[in-house]
Amino acid sequence: MESQQSNIKPNKVKLDFKESKYATGRRKTSIAKVWLKKGSGKIYVNGKLFTDYFSNDNHKMQITRPFELINQPTEFDVRCNVKGGGPTGQAGAMVHGISKALVLFDQNLKSTLKIEKLTTRDSRAVERKKPGRKKARRSFQFSKR
Repeated sequence: MESQQSNIKPNKVKLDFKESKYATGRRKTSIAKVWLKKGSGKIYVNGKLFTDYFSNDNHKMQITRPFELINQPTEFDVRCNVKGGGPTGQAGAMVHGISKALVLFDQNLKSTLKIEKLTTRDSRAVERKKPGRKKARRSFQFSKR
């Protein structure tokens, strides 16, 4: 009996998102699959609460920003699966996905979110390293003698 109980993962939360809107957000090399539904303001990332998943306060503020802009911080529940990149890229991908899902709920929110540039994918990425250089632009130190 105990072997069956040990296979159950305690921190994975089963959420019912049948009446939800789906959107995909991207930033750098991160991809966020976001499901949004009317609820009480809970945000889950990969089965954990977003406050447990992200340790940086800036990332937490960044994720809740779309809801604060539309003056509905506790109106929606969010379930998100994030892959790739680091915490900054993942937070940015979540913001992009949440904003796109909010627009699916109400088209009137698009102008508010678009002014803050949350519905547009941030296309900035790391510049590739060039041959004969130390990094993308940094060259080796020049020696005259």
